[in-house]
Amino acid sequence: MKRIHFLFLFLFVQLSLQAQFNRGVQWTEDGNGYRRIENKEIIQYSLPDLQKTVLISAKQLTPAGKSEPLTVRSYEFSEDGRKALIYTNTARVWRYDTRGDYWVLDLDKNTLTQVGKGRPVSSLMFAKFSPDGKKVAYVSERNIFAEDLATGKITPLTKDGTTRLINGTFDWVYEEEFDCRDGFRWSPDSRNIAYWQIDATKIRNFLMINNTDSTYAFNVPVEYPKVGERPSPYKIGVVSANGGATKWMSTPGDPGNTYIPRMEWANANELVMEQLNRKQNQAKCLYADVKTGRTTEFYTDSDDAWVETKSSYSWADSPAGWDWLNGGKEFLWMSEKDGWRHLYRVSRDGKTEKCITVGEYDVIGVVRIDEKNNYAYFMASPDNATQTYLFRVKLDGSGKAERMSPASQVGSHRYDISPNGAWASHSFSNANTAPMNEWLRLPDHKALKESDDITAKLAAQSSSKKKVEFFRVKTEDGTELDGWMVKPDNFDPTKKYPIVFSVYGEPASSTVMDRWGTGRNGLYIGDMAKDGYIYASVDNRGTPSPKGRAWRKAIYRKIGIVNIRDLAMGAKTLFAQNSFIDTSRVAVHGWSGGGSSTLNLLFQYPDLFKTGIAVAAVADQLSYDNIYQERYMGIPQENREDFVSGSPLSHAKNLRATQNLLYIHGTGDDNVHYQNAEKLVNELIKYNKQFQFMAYPNRSHGIYEGEGTSRHLNTLFTKFLKEHCPPGAK
Repeated sequence: MKRIHFLFLFLFVQLSLQAQFNRGVQWTEDGNGYRRIENKEIIQYSLPDLQKTVLISAKQLTPAGKSEPLTVRSYEFSEDGRKALIYTNTARVWRYDTRGDYWVLDLDKNTLTQVGKGRPVSSLMFAKFSPDGKKVAYVSERNIFAEDLATGKITPLTKDGTTRLINGTFDWVYEEEFDCRDGFRWSPDSRNIAYWQIDATKIRNFLMINNTDSTYAFNVPVEYPKVGERPSPYKIGVVSANGGATKWMSTPGDPGNTYIPRMEWANANELVMEQLNRKQNQAKCLYADVKTGRTTEFYTDSDDAWVETKSSYSWADSPAGWDWLNGGKEFLWMSEKDGWRHLYRVSRDGKTEKCITVGEYDVIGVVRIDEKNNYAYFMASPDNATQTYLFRVKLDGSGKAERMSPASQVGSHRYDISPNGAWASHSFSNANTAPMNEWLRLPDHKALKESDDITAKLAAQSSSKKKVEFFRVKTEDGTELDGWMVKPDNFDPTKKYPIVFSVYGEPASSTVMDRWGTGRNGLYIGDMAKDGYIYASVDNRGTPSPKGRAWRKAIYRKIGIVNIRDLAMGAKTLFAQNSFIDTSRVAVHGWSGGGSSTLNLLFQYPDLFKTGIAVAAVADQLSYDNIYQERYMGIPQENREDFVSGSPLSHAKNLRATQNLLYIHGTGDDNVHYQNAEKLVNELIKYNKQFQFMAYPNRSHGIYEGEGTSRHLNTLFTKFLKEHCPPGAK
C-alpha cells in the first residue's frame, strides 16, 4: 500500500470513496447482469431492468449443523457456473485480509463443503478453481495445495515452505511496493500450476519491541530489506496439479538483484513474465517454455528514471493478468516512452507496436478492454490534471480518443464497465459535490433509472458558493502548480487569517484532486473553516498527476529537494498573491511521505513555515525499503549523497526556536519504522532543538489500534495547532 496510503486524511477519504465507488460488482459472463452480496445472500441483477434474483440463499450458505450462514467476504464461480467458492472467516496479513477459510457450494448437489480440512483455521490464501472446475488450489502456511473436489483428496504441491521460503505468495516488500499477493496461477488446461518462490532467508529481520503486552518486553521481527540491501531472490516454477517435482524456469540475470512483479500463462505450454532490473529502469518481457524451463526475451521498455509497472496505475484487472488481443497474437502494454503514458498494441514477438492513445495526455487507468467491439475504455484528463473522465479509443488504433463522460459533470468519475461494453456502474463527485451513483447504458451514457440520473441531479442543484476553490500558481522557478483552498466562514478579504497546508509530495500520490473529500481534515476536531483557518494544498512535481512523464520523473534522485522546493515556492507565491494570508501563522501537516515533507519544509524553509505536525515520517531515506526508495532515488552505494541531502535528518539542525514542531510515530510501525523517530529525536537533541513528541506504543503506520487511540490523536493534533497557530481573523 506504499507510504501514502496511511496519510491520514487520504486514508479516510479513499476508504469512504471506495465504499461509494466499489459496489462489489461481479459481472455475469455475458455482461448483461451483475452479482453482489446482500443480507448474507448472493443476489443477481439483470440489466437493463435491474430485476433481482436470489442466486445463493442464506440457507445454502449455512453449513450443516450450524444455525447461521457464512459471512461472505468474497466469492467466485467456476467457469461452468455450477460451483461457487466462498471466502470467509478472514484474517489480516500486513495490509489486507488475505487469509481465511474457503467453502465450495455445489449448486447441482446443493452441498456446502469446506476445503482445506485439517489445515489451521483461517490459514488458506488465494483459493481458486481450476479452469475445468474439478479442483481448488490454495496456499496455506507458505505451501501450495491442490484439492480434488470429487474425492476430497488434498495434494501438497510444495513442501519446503517456511516463514522465510515462501511458495505461492510474497514477502513484505513485494506486497507493499508491487501489490503482489496472490503468487500462483492455474494453467489453461488445468494440468499445472505456475508459482513464485521467494527466498527471504538472507533478508534481515527488523526488530520492533513490544513493551506493553507482557512483563518482559519481546521482539516483533519483520522481514524488511532496507534500501541498499539486495532483494529476496525469486524462482518461477511449474508443478503438476497431481503433485511431483517442480520445473524451475531459467530466468536471466541474478534473481537476487532483479524482480519479477508479473507472471502469467501465455498458453498451456508457455509462461509470460516481466522482469525488472534492480534500479527498476528497465523492464524485460520473457517467454518461458514450461517443459524445458528455457526463457526467451521478446520485448523491452526502459526509462532514464524508472519504469512504471502495472501496479503503478489503475487497471481493470489489478496487477494480475496479461492483456492478450487477436487470439494471443498481440498484447497491450503501457509506456511513457513518448513523454506521455500511453497504451500500445504490441505483436506477440515484440517486434512491432502501435500507440493507440495518441496525443499529449496521460492514460490514468484502463477500465475495460472490449475486443469484440474494438474499444479500449480508459480514464484520462487532458485539460485538468485534478480531474478524471472516461474515454474510449479504437483498439486497432484507428481514430482519436472519444470522451464519454458528460461535459456537465465536471470533476472525478469512476466506472466499472460490463464485459460486453453495454453497461456500467458509474460514480461521480467533485470537491464540492458528494458522490452520486447510477447505472448506465453505453455508449450514450444514459442512466437506467431516472431517479439516479446524475446529470439531472446536478442540473437541479442550487448554485451555492463552492467551499473548496481550486487555483494555479506559477512559482519563481517557472513551475505551474495546481492547488486548492478552503477559506474561513464569513471570510473578509481585508483581514488576515492563518493558513494550514496539507502535504504529501512523493511519487505515490497527489493531494490536489477535484473529488469529494478534498478540503477536509480527518485529524482536526471541529470545522477548520468555522474556526477561522484557511486550509490549503498544492501539488508539486514528482507526484503521479497526469501531466506527462517530465512532471512525474522530475523528482528522480531528488526526493526531499525538488518536491520540497516546489511546495515552498508554491506557498511563497500564494502569500504574495493573497494579502489575507497571515504569514506569521503558517502551519503544515502530513502523514508518512507527507510527514517527511512537513519536516523538510520546516527545516529547509523556516522563513515560510512556522508550525508543523509530522506523523510517521521517514526521517532518514536510508531507513526505508529497497523497492520503493531505489525506484525513485537509485542505489545508495552509487549516489548515497542524494539520499542524505533529501532526508529531514540532514536539515534538523535548522529548526528555529520560533518554530513549533509536533512529531508523532507508532512504535509498532512495520512500514516506516520507529527507528526514524529516534534518529530524528537524537538529532534534534544534539542541536538543542525544542519540540513536542508523541510515541504511540505498538501502533502501526495507521496509528489506529487500541482503545481511544484515534480520539487521542485527533485531540493532540487539534490542541497543538490551536495553541501554536491560533485560528481566527486579525
